Amino acid sequence: MQSLLDMMTDPNSQWILLGCVLLGLCSGVIGCFAYLRKQSLMGDTLAHSALPGICIAFMLTGTKSILLFLIGAGISGLLATFGISWITRYSRIKSDAAMGIVLSSFFGLGIVLLTQIQHSDYGNQSGLDKFLFGQAASMIGSDVQTMLIVCAFIVIACTLLFKEFKLISFDPGFARGLGFPVGVLEQLLMFFIVVAVVVGIQAVGVVLVAALLITPAVSARYWTDRLGIMVVMSGLFGALAGVVGTWLSSTTASLPTGPISVLASTLLFIVSLLFGPRRGLLAKRIVRSRARQTLMEEQKSRMRDLVKEGSSL
Repeated sequence: MQSLLDMMTDPNSQWILLGCVLLGLCSGVIGCFAYLRKQSLMGDTLAHSALPGICIAFMLTGTKSILLFLIGAGISGLLATFGISWITRYSRIKSDAAMGIVLSSFFGLGIVLLTQIQHSDYGNQSGLDKFLFGQAASMIGSDVQTMLIVCAFIVIACTLLFKEFKLISFDPGFARGLGFPVGVLEQLLMFFIVVAVVVGIQAVGVVLVAALLITPAVSARYWTDRLGIMVVMSGLFGALAGVVGTWLSSTTASLPTGPISVLASTLLFIVSLLFGPRRGLLAKRIVRSRARQTLMEEQKSRMRDLVKEGSSL
C-alpha cells in the first residue's frame, strides 16, 4: 500500500501512470473492432512497420522528438496498410500471408536503418533502440499530453461512429447494401489502429504493442455478448493493466513498465478465460455438470415410471 501511495505522489510516476492508462484505454477500445474483424495480426504488423518511419524521421531531423517520431511511424504504418491492400487485391495471396510479408519487410528495413544510425556520427542517437522494447519511464509531460489528445480523439470517434463500425465488423455486405461507405469506414478504422499502435510504441515497443491492442478485447469477450459493453470493458481492462504495470514496476527499479503491463493484461485474460460468466471454462464446466445431473435425474425418473408400469401389470 505504501508503494502505491508513493507512486501516486511522485510526479514522474504520475506521468507514467497516466500515459499507460491512456494507452491501455484507447488500445482496448479500438482493439475490439480489430478483433471482431479478425484482424488481430494487423496490430502486430503495423507496430513492426512503424520502426522504419521512426528511424527515417530521426535521420531527417537529427533530433529525438516524440511528435516527429509519431508522424514518421504513422506514415510508415499507413504505407504498410496500403501495401497489404495492394497485395491482397492484385494477387492471389491471402491477407494473413500479405501481413507476414509486409511485417518482415518493414521490420527488416527498420533494423537496417537502426543499425546504420547506431554506427553513424550522430551525437544523440543513443536510446533510439528503446522503441524496440519500449521505455515507459522516459515519458514526460508533453508525451502524456500527446497521448491524451490521441486517446480522446480515438474514443470520441469510436463513440460517434459506433453504429457504422459495428455494422462493418459483423456484416459489411449488409452495411454496403444500406448505403454506408464501407471502404472509407474500413480505411478510417485502420487509421485509428495505426494511431493507437504508434502512440503505444514508446511505452511497450514495437514488439509488444499488439498485445495491448488485442488481449483486453479478447478478455472482455468472455464477459458479455453485447458490443457496447465489450468495448467499455476492454477499455477498462487496458487501463487496469496500465495501472498494475506502473505500480509493479515502481516497486522494483529493474522491472520495465511496458512488459509488466502486457503481463498484467495477460493475467486478466487468464482470469476471464477461467471465470467468464458464460464463455469461461469454469462456467462451461458447471453448465455441463448441471446438464449431466439433469439428464441422470430424468433417466432415473423414467426408470421409476417404467418400474411402476411393470408392477401394475
